[in-house]
Amino acid sequence: MDRAQSMTITTATKFSLLDWLSLSCRHIALLAAMIATAGSLFFSEVLRWIPCELCWYQRILMYPLVLILFVGIWRDDRKVYLYALPLALAGIAVSLYHYLMVMLIIPPAPCAGVVPCAFDYINIPGALSFVKIPFLALVAFSIISVMMANLALAETPPACGRPARIMATVIVIGTAALFIGLGMMI
Repeated sequence: MDRAQSMTITTATKFSLLDWLSLSCRHIALLAAMIATAGSLFFSEVLRWIPCELCWYQRILMYPLVLILFVGIWRDDRKVYLYALPLALAGIAVSLYHYLMVMLIIPPAPCAGVVPCAFDYINIPGALSFVKIPFLALVAFSIISVMMANLALAETPPACGRPARIMATVIVIGTAALFIGLGMMI
């Protein structure tokens, strides 16, 4: 048995968490983008929270990621990270800046919108007091960035074909249905 056959047998029998992440990285990124997109729409359209200027910039960077990742999965594009990663990294920068302003770590910048950028809609007391809207966006952009970096560096190809397309469709429709259902309950 030569080395290539040995490696194939070894990798076929050992399926690690990293292998699973490599197979699922586009879907995990799509789920994070869908939750962030639906969540931001829930905040503004259902709860009627007016987004500040920096929230709009984060939305401008997040919303296209849903479409880019969904189309990337449908087209079996292994290089979707080339399109998604720059948006996600820019989103991390904007979200981090916004989060530091909301937490009053840096002085608030003047915003052109109706709502000041340092305004805090989420006031959770106690141990979870660090959770703010920009923090949620930062987490989503970070998950997407890590998954896209994993896709770029992975030796294991991502899941593709019909099962991958079905899963992407389930993620989009399921997330949308969940948030629409939540909106109808309120």
